[in-house]
Amino acid sequence: MDIESPDAQPSNAPEWSVSDLSGALKRTLEDAFGFVRVRGEISGYRGPVASGHVYFSLKDQNAKIDAVIWKGVFGRLKTRPQEGLEVIATGKITTFAGKSSYQIVIDSLEPAGVGALMALLDERRKKLAAEGLFDEGRKQLIPYLPRVIGVITSSTGAVIRDILHRLEDRFPRHVLVWPVRVQGETSAAEVANAIAGFNALAEGGRIPRPDVIIVARGGGSLEDLMSFNEEVVVRAAAASLIPLVSAVGHETDVTLIDHAADLRAPTPTGAAEKVVPVRADLMMQVADLSRRQGGAMRRLSDRRRSDLRALARALPGPEAVLSGPRQRLDLAAAKLAPALLRNARVHEQQLAVLTQKLNRHSPSARLAGYTARLDGLSNRLRAGRDALLRAERLRLSRAKERVGDLSERALRAFALGVTRRRDRLNASWTLARSLGPEAVLARGYALVRDEAGALIRSAGQALPGAGLTVKVSDGAFAVTVAGGSETGGRPALARPARRDARPAGQGDLF
Repeated sequence: MDIESPDAQPSNAPEWSVSDLSGALKRTLEDAFGFVRVRGEISGYRGPVASGHVYFSLKDQNAKIDAVIWKGVFGRLKTRPQEGLEVIATGKITTFAGKSSYQIVIDSLEPAGVGALMALLDERRKKLAAEGLFDEGRKQLIPYLPRVIGVITSSTGAVIRDILHRLEDRFPRHVLVWPVRVQGETSAAEVANAIAGFNALAEGGRIPRPDVIIVARGGGSLEDLMSFNEEVVVRAAAASLIPLVSAVGHETDVTLIDHAADLRAPTPTGAAEKVVPVRADLMMQVADLSRRQGGAMRRLSDRRRSDLRALARALPGPEAVLSGPRQRLDLAAAKLAPALLRNARVHEQQLAVLTQKLNRHSPSARLAGYTARLDGLSNRLRAGRDALLRAERLRLSRAKERVGDLSERALRAFALGVTRRRDRLNASWTLARSLGPEAVLARGYALVRDEAGALIRSAGQALPGAGLTVKVSDGAFAVTVAGGSETGGRPALARPARRDARPAGQGDLF
């Protein structure tokens, strides 16, 4: 239940929710400021965040407004926002209910004034120069007379007609035109793609690969030439493997592609003049060189003909050339016969010396020497054999005497050993007999065994009624154990049932 304040005054004003009020303000601003162009300096620039959107502020001396560039729009912008850059932003005003603030949603962005644009270009030029894209050492030479010329320009402008007309006047060549927009949002991308496309053509393919590329455009303002200041165009020109000529604007216009190109032409017509020579001048030059070559060849032929004649006069005749060899031949013929005789005598003496040496070393002489040596060795062998036999006989006789002596000593030692062992054996036998069971039995003792032949060692082993065998010194007999109390509980031995029938004097194994 609501309690009204006594001070509350009745009112007909409608009540708004926060969301309804924010929505109404948003619609009001968007209806009133659906399209605006705002000039200001970029402040608090934050590059693309995780979502790809860009946020910053536009400010001047007295005020500041928040700005946002959506991800899709940011990728299409030609001018990239930078901290401190003065720009003209085109878009619409809207509100952001979450912060109760208003902002501009930017659709396009352009530098504000030539001064800001020149500062932007100067900064870009320094950046690309620091990367080495403008170095003179990486620039290529333009071919003297290219077979195919690639031209990147607008197909509807006067530039292509001027280039074709100048080429026709100087030296007609095969021209490939890659039409592009030379102004506008897509111009930079088209120019960069055209440069890369010419470089992608294969050697000897269906479409001939240019030997040189001309990038051309007529004159215009700094804003009109901005496509040729874009970084993508400059990098494509620097990366081109085909020599590239820049012919953008008039002679006083300078763009960044001029620094990256291999050659800068002041105008498109000047580019055509730089890539081909004048055909008439070239033909005159060739004719002059041909005339000079013909004169030089004639002068060379005349000089060599004169030299040949002079050399021919200095050469001797055939008789003079052959006279010396003829004389040397006659002299050699005269010396040949005596020399042959001397040579024959020398060889005869050498043959006699060799014959004597051969006789000394003939097979018969060498065989006789070997026979004499063999006889001497045979005699030495027989003498050594006889001496060896005599020494062996003497050694055998001595050994025989020694063996006889040792045999006698061995027999005596054997007989003595046998006698000693017999005496020891007899003594041992006597001792064994005195210690054996027979000797004990002869002194009146007896051995008692049960039916299994086991020795009875105590009276408890002899059970009443058991049959036992009693062995004495002269034989054995069987007894039966009789029970009785008169023996103090011990079994009494019965009388022998029979006498041993063995003859007297017969021994027993036990």
